[in-house]
Formats: sequence, structure tokens, C-alpha cells
Amino acid sequence: MAYLIVKSLHIVFVIAWMATVFYLPRILVNVAEAAGEPVVVRDRLHLMGRRLYRFGHSMFGLAFVFGLVLWLYFHIAGGWLHAKIALVVVMLGYYLWSGRLLKRSMAGGALPTAKTLRLLNELPVFVLLAIVYLVVAKPF
Repeated sequence: MAYLIVKSLHIVFVIAWMATVFYLPRILVNVAEAAGEPVVVRDRLHLMGRRLYRFGHSMFGLAFVFGLVLWLYFHIAGGWLHAKIALVVVMLGYYLWSGRLLKRSMAGGALPTAKTLRLLNELPVFVLLAIVYLVVAKPF
């Protein structure tokens, strides 16, 4: 029963973190498109992004802790897990990069174009698809 509770908590916090991974770049698209808008619009988007970024850190931390419990206490292991962790590191890098773009924008720096940000916003979907496949199929 403890295994199922820990696994469920891990999944819930991963889902919450993934929501931030998907939505933070979308906020950046809106910031990039708000160039001609009043400053209050851009400031509101920055505030939303900053709060979402902090929320994402908390959700990742909790997902990480419950993932460690699954690995260390319940001895989840296999080649698929190594591949999954590698892809999670890639996803974390993407998330941190998005946060740096937000911080740069808040400091008055330039963002990539809205079109570029939209394209980059689609990349995590493919990484997530590979992660889910590895977890479900455990191919090796």
C-alpha cells in the first residue's frame, strides 16, 4: 500500500511540474507579443511567470523526493530508469532555461521571437512522450 501511495504522489507532482514546463514558455510567448502593450500588461505577465516558476520548483522538488523514495526504498531499477532520468534531466534543463529567459525579460533583456518561442514550446511534448513510454513499457 505504501508503494502505491508514494507512486501516486510522485505522479501527481510530476503532472503539476509538467504543467509549469508547458505553461511557462507560453507566458514567454505572451511577453514577447506584448511589446507594444502598456507596461502593466507586461508586468502582470512577468508576475505570473515568476509565480509559476517558483511553483514549478516546489513541484519538481516533491516529485524528486518521491522518485527517490521509489528508487531507494522500493528498489525501482532498470535500464529504462536510467534513460528516463536522462530525459528528465533534459526536461529540467529546458525548464531552467525558460526560467532564465523570464528573468532576462524581467531585467529588460530581449527574448527570442514569439514564433521561435512557440516552436520551442512544443519540444517538451516529445520528451514527455518518450518518458511515458519508458515508464509504461520498460523496454530494457
